[in-house]
Amino acid sequence: MRARLLASSMICGVALGAGQAQAQAAGDADEVSEVVVTGTRIPTPNLTSVSPVTAINAQDLKAQGVTRVEDMINSLPQAFAAQGAAISNSSTGTATVNLRGLGATRTLVLIDGRRLMPGTPNTLGGSLSADLNFIPAALVQRVDVLTGGASAVYGADAVAGVVNFIMQKNFEGVRLDAQYGLYQHNQHSDIADVVRAKAATSAQPQFYALPKDNVRDGESTEVTLVIGVNAPDGKGNATLYAGYRHVEPILQANRDFSACTLNSGTPDFAAGGCGGSGTAFPARFGPLNGGNIVDTSGPGNTFRTSNANDVYNFGPLNYFQRPDDRYVLGGFAEYEVASWATAYADLMFMDDQSTYQIAPGGIFAGNFTFNCSNPFLSAQQRGRLNATAASGGGTCATNPNGLVTGTVARRNVEGGGRQGTTQHTQYRYVIGLKGDLNDNWNYDLFMQYGRVSFGQVQTAFFRTQAITNALNVVSVNGVPTCTSVINGTDTACVPYNIFQVGGVTPAALNYLQTPSTQNGNLHERVVNFSLGGDLTDYGVKTPWAEQGVGVSFGAEYRRETLDYAADFVASSGQLNGAGGANPPVNGSFDVYEAFAEARIPLVSDMPFARSLQMELAFRYSDYSTIGTTETYKLAGDWEPVEDLRIRASYQRAVRAPHVLELFSPQNVVLNGTQDPCAGLAAGNPLVATCAQAFGLTTAQVLAIENNPANQYNGQLGGNPNLDPETSDTYSFGVVVQPRFLPGFNVSVDYFNIKVKDYIGQIGQDVTINQCLQTLDPFFCSLVNRDAQGSLFLSPQGFIVDTTLNTGALRTKGVDVNASYRTDLDNFGMENMGGLTFSFVGTWLDELAIQTLPGLPFYDCAGFYGSICSVAGGLTSPNPEWRHKARLTWRTPLEYGEWFKDFSLSLQWRHFSKVTLDAYSNDPQLNNTGLQYESDRVLRSRDYFDLTATWTMRDNLNFRAGVNNIFDKDPPLTGASSCPAGPCNGNTWPQLYDSFGRYLFIGLTADF
Repeated sequence: MRARLLASSMICGVALGAGQAQAQAAGDADEVSEVVVTGTRIPTPNLTSVSPVTAINAQDLKAQGVTRVEDMINSLPQAFAAQGAAISNSSTGTATVNLRGLGATRTLVLIDGRRLMPGTPNTLGGSLSADLNFIPAALVQRVDVLTGGASAVYGADAVAGVVNFIMQKNFEGVRLDAQYGLYQHNQHSDIADVVRAKAATSAQPQFYALPKDNVRDGESTEVTLVIGVNAPDGKGNATLYAGYRHVEPILQANRDFSACTLNSGTPDFAAGGCGGSGTAFPARFGPLNGGNIVDTSGPGNTFRTSNANDVYNFGPLNYFQRPDDRYVLGGFAEYEVASWATAYADLMFMDDQSTYQIAPGGIFAGNFTFNCSNPFLSAQQRGRLNATAASGGGTCATNPNGLVTGTVARRNVEGGGRQGTTQHTQYRYVIGLKGDLNDNWNYDLFMQYGRVSFGQVQTAFFRTQAITNALNVVSVNGVPTCTSVINGTDTACVPYNIFQVGGVTPAALNYLQTPSTQNGNLHERVVNFSLGGDLTDYGVKTPWAEQGVGVSFGAEYRRETLDYAADFVASSGQLNGAGGANPPVNGSFDVYEAFAEARIPLVSDMPFARSLQMELAFRYSDYSTIGTTETYKLAGDWEPVEDLRIRASYQRAVRAPHVLELFSPQNVVLNGTQDPCAGLAAGNPLVATCAQAFGLTTAQVLAIENNPANQYNGQLGGNPNLDPETSDTYSFGVVVQPRFLPGFNVSVDYFNIKVKDYIGQIGQDVTINQCLQTLDPFFCSLVNRDAQGSLFLSPQGFIVDTTLNTGALRTKGVDVNASYRTDLDNFGMENMGGLTFSFVGTWLDELAIQTLPGLPFYDCAGFYGSICSVAGGLTSPNPEWRHKARLTWRTPLEYGEWFKDFSLSLQWRHFSKVTLDAYSNDPQLNNTGLQYESDRVLRSRDYFDLTATWTMRDNLNFRAGVNNIFDKDPPLTGASSCPAGPCNGNTWPQLYDSFGRYLFIGLTADF
């Protein structure tokens, strides 16, 4: 009977040594060891892969000290930042992976070669991708990361590649794995001086406090129990696990560099100073410049004239790291019911609760109407408020029966931060039957069901209609009373006194603050049958090869359904400060697929052709939504001599749009980061351009209010008429394993991926910039300004940015991997242990986006900003070079059974510098209006991590370490170049280490 081992080769062949040892052991037992390589379903007799695969083993995971799988995956140079624990605003509560910067939707996540269902029906972000929180880290035996396309093998959505989690099974005994970690940070940023300067001049200095010099926070704890037992007859095994993870939050207030929301400035952040939001404290009436604001230095019930400094420092109360509680439970079982059939089952469950927190809500700057006879108004205030012409004109002092209509803004500092508690409950069941039909053929039949239940409760948001009711107040026998109580439209209304310092009551907050809920479900059903065979014994081989053709073919059915709905308050857009309405989504699709692969050895054991083989793959898909598609692969591998391998491949992928891309309703939400026409001075040449582009007068352009928070409305939504997107992937690489240096190998792989008919948005910042640069009617017609010319004061002002087949996205670069393992005895240092070195790096040559067919590409490699970190699948800065290198010393130190197998490991992580896209020479990116020296360059970062591992009494394995040993601060970004979501706390915490040193200690105990 043939043993089958699911394994892979590393991109550089790191795993080859271990794999050959396994094959040799099998040979000693007169068995043939077959290996299934990630990237193909064909059982192969060696550990070589035509497609580049990077492997991360369990030791790597433990050495990194992470409790979140996302942290390990995102540390790879091939992975770009995506959803994760360091995102608060725009968080989905999940953790995703984005290979090659093509978007998380285009990366397929597998568990033991079978797909993991999308992680949330939450419509925020519009990306259906797997949630890495579902993976129990303590059960991970290895992670294979195949970048560059695997659609013909695993599914058409594997455009950028696959991440395959190989889980530990066939475990016998009891294992307890526990880890504790925390962040420690010494404040040393120059930004502290900027915060102090702002506090010294602000009318509200209490909002500019600095944290203590030494902080310890963000504690994380994870405990996992694993129990495994073999069947009495030796034909089966059951491995069960249960785990709990707890993560404490980190506030931006606890780091000096995020203690205020930074303005972009020239020559530095000191020139820009601390910025914030125009929805400030105390209340403002009218425009930010020249309006009326409650004067806290006066008697408490008077106005003064507002100015650009009257903004709210919204950053400190935002979560830098979200709190999280996760429970996992599951098991893997298999039993040989016959010589040709092994039944197996995977049962996995997760319950994860995470909370985002952003700044307090309140009355977000918008148009409101209230009565001049409001009893909370003082005589001075009435004299400064103008009644509308329709209500008689004049001031409230001269027209007490008049109405005031205009911008009202007031931050609810009394109510605390807005929160959203998000819960995901996920189930995944797999049952199947597999086996060897004879020495040449094997099969696998399985059924899989995945379900995700989502629920979220949002608190501390005001209800818009309640704001209007609470501002319209009259005196009834000397008691301030809402007019809605008098006329019976809302008898629960409580007056909201924002005209006086200290006038807000708990009763008013209880009325205004309206909790809202949203719920959803996602279901995925899969049935798959595959048959694999070795045709050597049938004579199906070339005359020059010893091994025959290997084949695999099969069929799959998959169905996905999604339903999502928020309560009336959220779905109708009544939740003030939530970014827009939250309409329901319902949709589904199914797909029937047939697939086939062939591995054809062409030549073996001949001069300059120790091995030459070809791989072919084809997948035919029939979708209920878009019809039929075809994907295919052609690849080759040539080993001229034992020391050298050359590999190349071409892969075509066709990705169908998912449910959200097809069926999400159109909706206006906060989406963009700039309005170049807002806040202009009279002499600015953009005034004339803006007037021409949008049909406005000069006076109307000059009256457009700027949003200090740099958040503007966009109209988003799905498109049922989408076409599938098509991608072509080319790769070429060499693997060198010199015999003169045993234990060393290196590989260099070139990749080139182009996605055409790219499904996504143009990007509203791209749209408005293209409009102003070209005056093209297509782009300008997408910009809809409200009656005030604004793109944020009301839902009537927005830029259309709905989903469509845009132009294209392409990326190319080079992956470099190397490893070396040796004993120091080889260098004359006896009894000194050994060294292991590993290196993985990626040079990003191009990451280019074509907005629409026919337009030129703009290249974001080496850039970041409001376009290059938002457009297409891009979600972070894009360094041209990233690497991680690890050196491990396996020391000879020991002390009997109590201390042995002691190793020290040093890791170096590097990110090259990144330049603001507004400084690019490309006219599509160059934007003089956003050129600030403070943001011009995110300088390179080098992080060093140190880990120690040791064993006691053979069954107690300890680990301890420090990541970011030197407590290096992240590079900082001003508000003009900091899009909400991926940019958090003036930096990019999903990419750079942002919280300080991470100290951890862990134990794996086997019984």
